[in-house]
Amino acid sequence: MSNQMRQKMADSIRFLAADMVQAANSGHPGAPMGLADIAVVLSEHLNHNPKNPNWLNRDRLVFSGGHATGLIYSLYYLWGYGLEIDDLKNFRQLDSKTPGHPEYGHTEGIEITTGPLGQGIANAVGFAMGSKFVGAQTNSETAKLIDHNVYCLCGDGDLEEGISYEACSIAGHNKLDNLVLIYDSNRITIEGSTDLSISENIRMRFESQGWDVLECDGHNFDEIDECLTTAKSNKKPTIIIANTIIAKGAGKLEGSHHAHGAPLGTDIIIEAKTKAGFDPFKTFHVDEDVMARFRCAIEEGDLLEREWIHRQKTFPLMEQNEALGALENPDFSRIQWPMFDKAEATRGTNGKIMNAIAKAIPSFLGGSADLSPSNKTNLNDMGVFPKGRNIYFGIREHAMASIVNAMALYGPLIPFSATFFVFSDYLKPAARMAALSGIQQFFIWTHDSIGVGEDGPTHQPIEHLSQFRALPNFYVWRPADGKENIEAWKTALEMKKSPSAFVCSRQNLALLPMKVKGFVSQGGYLLASDENAVITLMASGSEVELALKVKEALNKKSVPVNVVSVPCYDLFIEQDKEYIDSIIKPDTKKVAIEAARGLEWYRFADEVIAMDSFGASAPAGQLFEKFGFTVDSILEKIK
Repeated sequence: MSNQMRQKMADSIRFLAADMVQAANSGHPGAPMGLADIAVVLSEHLNHNPKNPNWLNRDRLVFSGGHATGLIYSLYYLWGYGLEIDDLKNFRQLDSKTPGHPEYGHTEGIEITTGPLGQGIANAVGFAMGSKFVGAQTNSETAKLIDHNVYCLCGDGDLEEGISYEACSIAGHNKLDNLVLIYDSNRITIEGSTDLSISENIRMRFESQGWDVLECDGHNFDEIDECLTTAKSNKKPTIIIANTIIAKGAGKLEGSHHAHGAPLGTDIIIEAKTKAGFDPFKTFHVDEDVMARFRCAIEEGDLLEREWIHRQKTFPLMEQNEALGALENPDFSRIQWPMFDKAEATRGTNGKIMNAIAKAIPSFLGGSADLSPSNKTNLNDMGVFPKGRNIYFGIREHAMASIVNAMALYGPLIPFSATFFVFSDYLKPAARMAALSGIQQFFIWTHDSIGVGEDGPTHQPIEHLSQFRALPNFYVWRPADGKENIEAWKTALEMKKSPSAFVCSRQNLALLPMKVKGFVSQGGYLLASDENAVITLMASGSEVELALKVKEALNKKSVPVNVVSVPCYDLFIEQDKEYIDSIIKPDTKKVAIEAARGLEWYRFADEVIAMDSFGASAPAGQLFEKFGFTVDSILEKIK
């Protein structure tokens, strides 16, 4: 393709983006205009199929700078992913297909929700790792079923975020040669020049992390093309430092931080279109020759996928297809759930359950942030990534969770991540994105309360249960024994559009009696009951055992009591009033017991016995006594 045509295509993107932001009177024109030249050349390299956005062997394209939606939606409109010109005109408007930042599942073709800077880089690493794992299970020396690349567009802000360092370190360590990071180096942030806040050598940073570093003029089509061609054949992850000008082509606002997040203004857009040889008074316009070249993606992508399907049918060995089929079609009925017949910490029961799942489900994989011996998350005899299913994330919680989000969206994978519950603080943004996007990631969080003991208040999660229970579409499971733990996993595995967290104890918990009424799968159930009960005790996890002991003590005083176990508060509050009233009797005095902040329990409880401080350093038994989680202390409060 001639550079003259490429220039016209790039300018068409620029003016679509500028028109979108102007019409909405909101948005970010600078990045789309600066990246337009790169986008045109990338279009020539990208293997994708607008007819089937879910084709497994497509190249993945991640926009870590999610604010560049003017570029994103322009491309998906031009490529033929189903967006119409009216969708671009409704940019950032209520119920449109073109929201302010790209949302997975909302706009066709968007691989993952981005916006909070840096997470997209970790997501791209996750897609690359998902590809490597699936490839390791399905490829042979003579036939490759999975051989695509992952491209990520990022900016200065993405690389300033700490998560990008974590994620790129993992990528270099794992030699992810299918990953290409395109760095829009325009040296501008909202406040002005990047000289105000960053002076590190990006080249040396990435070279030290095991990356290949290429550099080009981000407005020179031939240099961009050469870098992309080289990156695709590299044997390590590649960053292309593309030196660009923000708002390229926007007259006096070209290169200015004022073009980052505000409309350019009608006068500047008219001037820019005139200078580029476009009709200055036409908005949202694309010439037929430009549209024809972009829409070639439909035919070319369809051909690529059909060739891939044909390749599957002609493999010399059919094991590859069988392996892929096993990944894509997990049969949960094959899981041989463990039996539990003694007191055990739920981190231990959870580990045994996870190993049972892994033996039956080849797509189940994951790892811990350097805590697998403590989290009990090692998958025994399952090997190490990429051929095996144990991933060593190192002490990088935020990157870990964002990577696993992308692995879950990659396709035929059921991934988990793990750390201590208190360190969920480090990965909260990724957990939120999982909930917002409907991603089925399994978060394993152990050492769930003051029961952590001697490590003290820095390691004792207090507010964390309340925080995650407040998160929409996020299901926190705090099992009270191994049986509840199994039922929790059975339910969570079927929740395809929601993340689940398993919050597990360090200390041993006694086996519970048989339930009286209700189901774990409904979030809460009646565990023990007395006729004409006047008090209902509610608890989760380790405090359920305590609630049963309190009931026993009250029964000795001739006080009839019900005990309700609520392993998943989030599911319980979704039940109808009839079910909830059948479990928590409305005419009883209701007391919630939890060794955490517990504010959400006031939805049901007259009294909440919970934590109002950050804990202390001492053996666990002494801490439960100090903070009032003993039978005598609770009896006194109830009296």
